Amino acid sequence: MRHSHVVRSLPLCALTLILSATPASAEEAEQGAIIVTASPIVEAAAARVQQTPGGVDVVAAEEFPDKAAVSLRDALAFSPGVYTQPRFGQEVRISIRGSGLSRGYHMRGLTLLQDGVPINGADDNGDFQELDPQIFQHLEVYRGGNALRFGGSTLGGAINAVTPTGRSMPGAELRIDGGSFDTLRGKIAYGHADDGGDVYLVVSGDRSNSDRAHGDRKALRVNGNVGLKLGEGVETRFYASAQAIRQHLAGALSEADAIDHPAKGNFTGNQARDIDSIRLQNRTSIDLAHGTLAFGLFYNAKSLSHPIYQLIDQKSEDRGLFVSLDLTGNLGAMPVALTLGSQARFGRTVARQFVNLNGRSGALTANALQKAQTINSYAEARIAPVTNLWLIAGGLYSHGERRIANRLVPVRSGDASFDSFAPKLGLLYQPAETLQFYANYSRSIEMPGFGELSQTPAGGAPGFTPVGLQKAWTAEIGTRGRLGIAAWDISLYRADLRGEMLQYSVVAGTIPAATFNADRTRHQGIEAGLDLTLTSWASLRQVYQFSDFRFRGDAQFGDNRLPVVPRYVYRAELKLGTDRLSVSPAVEWLPQGAWVDYANSKRVGSYALLNLGAQAQLRDGVTLFLDARNLTGERAIGDISAVVNYAALPASGRAIFYPVERRAFYAGVRARF
Repeated sequence: MRHSHVVRSLPLCALTLILSATPASAEEAEQGAIIVTASPIVEAAAARVQQTPGGVDVVAAEEFPDKAAVSLRDALAFSPGVYTQPRFGQEVRISIRGSGLSRGYHMRGLTLLQDGVPINGADDNGDFQELDPQIFQHLEVYRGGNALRFGGSTLGGAINAVTPTGRSMPGAELRIDGGSFDTLRGKIAYGHADDGGDVYLVVSGDRSNSDRAHGDRKALRVNGNVGLKLGEGVETRFYASAQAIRQHLAGALSEADAIDHPAKGNFTGNQARDIDSIRLQNRTSIDLAHGTLAFGLFYNAKSLSHPIYQLIDQKSEDRGLFVSLDLTGNLGAMPVALTLGSQARFGRTVARQFVNLNGRSGALTANALQKAQTINSYAEARIAPVTNLWLIAGGLYSHGERRIANRLVPVRSGDASFDSFAPKLGLLYQPAETLQFYANYSRSIEMPGFGELSQTPAGGAPGFTPVGLQKAWTAEIGTRGRLGIAAWDISLYRADLRGEMLQYSVVAGTIPAATFNADRTRHQGIEAGLDLTLTSWASLRQVYQFSDFRFRGDAQFGDNRLPVVPRYVYRAELKLGTDRLSVSPAVEWLPQGAWVDYANSKRVGSYALLNLGAQAQLRDGVTLFLDARNLTGERAIGDISAVVNYAALPASGRAIFYPVERRAFYAGVRARF
């Protein structure tokens, strides 16, 4: 059964359906629930959403159990405002409100967390391959300034992946699935709880030859946690996870190859990304009379071997600590709530580069010690001066330091320090139990990471390159609710940016691309979703995203649109049947392709993908499922690496395109006992 937490929203034409619907009952939760049924933990996360005056979403694992979910794209496909596009295999682009849209690799502008601990390094740049959707209980998506409670200050916000515990998921679980391109995946998990505590352990693995040549991968992941009750209302939990990931990189193609030969891959340099990582965490929570105090610490270690234009070899360690305090009470006759918190991260990376000899290290070309610290402290107060109306005010103070000691070319050493304050004001009005309206105005701050501060100028040596802060003021209004057959969540936002970190190749074919701070840019759009329960055996979920990202009076690009993210994205899935047996046809439609360059000289084509899912419950706890993708064999461009002026590039510099996923069929079985 799909857990319909915070309601979704829509193309505007569906508003008439909402307005004409008849009221329906909803289970009661804090402040009048706009959720239906959910596990207690997911329900608690949804209740926090209801207290947020902005775009937030909770995606329960029950929303994607019958998919071969190999990346966050599969898990977040129906989360409003989250733009995800596959490059190949587990390599995807993830962007919210245009975050990191010029980054053609890795991820920037979003804070990824697992169980509240950042996956990102202390410099706030990050990878997402370490997150396996099939092990999560739910994902929490806090868009933009709504990520304050996670210490998030970036334009995109934060995504927190929450793993089960022995108390929330007792018993054993087995899953195996596979299919096209020799894909095989497996999962085994076990949870146990008693009066003194609980334990949960999950082991997952996958391998695939990929739908593109030289995109094969294999991975093994282990995640576990142990919770101990130390006394009445006091619990401490220890988390541990380890990953071993091996992935060849299929790379970008020319437009002609991406359309006509989408299975083609790039074998030059035997490019790959091999990751070995371990994460350890402790979180202790104390239930106070009128609130909760939580604190803990964490340690992350990662080894990266990454042959691309050169062979990048990095050994990194990140450690940190966090504390948060949530209080509720009354000020006279007015309900009040207060959230305070701080999160400190400290990182150290030994970053070396070698000449890439077909995937092996040649001569040393760079050797640097990179040190970073990021400390985010935040506070938010909520007060209800009248019934059903909450006023919210808060802010986040960030301090960051970045130091690069270039051991090979000392003159290319450098450091930078950043201090900033990001305030937020909000309003939340709930005129009925299942209806909310909200508005907020917030500032976001994004510090450059080592991907921006350690660059290689044409013909020069890698080293420190000054890049400034990216700053933005974002205004947002929206509504969420349930009414009759409809459940919706819709946000409209406008962000005015200064110093947006954009990336492009200064000289055609130059790798890596350069990063610079633009003058003024604007990101505005609509994030919408709509769920319709048509009958007891038919339901429709939809998401619609409108993105208008552009320069504002730029000396070189005028008011040109920014590349990569298309203006319109629409996804829909119709589920026909019951929990015992169902089929779910789905469509992904981009009616207009994205620009590929800042000069707006080239736009890719539109496309529509048809997918199909099905599941059959053989008996209680045992389910077979089918996941079929791109049934019509559509050939189109999925993702793009932005350039300055595509029309001016020589043919050798035009390999910047990634094809959409080819036709594929996956099937599997999952069992709980």
